[in-house]
Amino acid sequence: QIDYTGTEPSSPCNKCLNVSWDSPCTCTINFTLEHSFESNVFMYYGLSNFYQNHRRYVKSRDDSQLNGDNSSLLNPSKECEPYRTNEDKPIAPCGAIANSMFNDTLELYRIDNDTRTPITLIKKGIAWWTDKNVKFRNPTGDGNNLTALFQGTTKPVNWPKPVYMLDSEPDNNGFINEDFIVWMRTAALPTFRKLYRLIERKNNFQPTLQAGKYSLDIAYNYPVHSFDGRKRMILSTISWMGGKNPFLGIAYITVGSICFFLGVVLLFIHHKYGNRNTSADIPN
Repeated sequence: QIDYTGTEPSSPCNKCLNVSWDSPCTCTINFTLEHSFESNVFMYYGLSNFYQNHRRYVKSRDDSQLNGDNSSLLNPSKECEPYRTNEDKPIAPCGAIANSMFNDTLELYRIDNDTRTPITLIKKGIAWWTDKNVKFRNPTGDGNNLTALFQGTTKPVNWPKPVYMLDSEPDNNGFINEDFIVWMRTAALPTFRKLYRLIERKNNFQPTLQAGKYSLDIAYNYPVHSFDGRKRMILSTISWMGGKNPFLGIAYITVGSICFFLGVVLLFIHHKYGNRNTSADIPN
């Protein structure tokens, strides 16, 4: 994990700490991998103290609009307020979830003898299949020109560009942009991580990421200092048992221990204070 919030004065990203949505900043963090990553690598971005589970925040979206409904595109749901319209134009996509979409850009390089070699980061295949192909659809109309299909709408307030300019590839643009889809699946806890990129293994003779020196170039666009949040980049692999996530293990052990303790207490109470009169006769 690489924390690049920049709250520490010695951090290369400290100069970007008070960045705003419309004044991006760049910084570079060098780090060393002590061990090689043998299989496919998953790059995540992580946020802390960000409550995506707030009731009003979770409701602030229009699923009909996100599913490509043309009428909802120009007349979003009132649940999106106050991010429903801007300058008398409907916002697409509307709502607080879309408006707060994570927009830092992360690039990874390997350093060999002061030479930086870029690591190929794959931006497709990071969203759930059902989200990509069922829940999220672009508006329909004559032709496939997204600029024309989104005519009459405006971008979310905090976005630097409209939704039809999220990517240059048609199958990853608009409402079906996978970075956007991943963000729209809200997290249950205030500290969470979301899949950002994939690093595929090229062959079976070399690890995906060799042990050594790397650098992370960051386009620091997403402000978190105002709510005491933190940002981090995470590199992880998975095995046949899945990825590393200690939360469920800790939760199961904690709940199991509590249940065992309560069981012992109730057994003691029943043994000491229980009614031992097994007679069914009613006393006079």
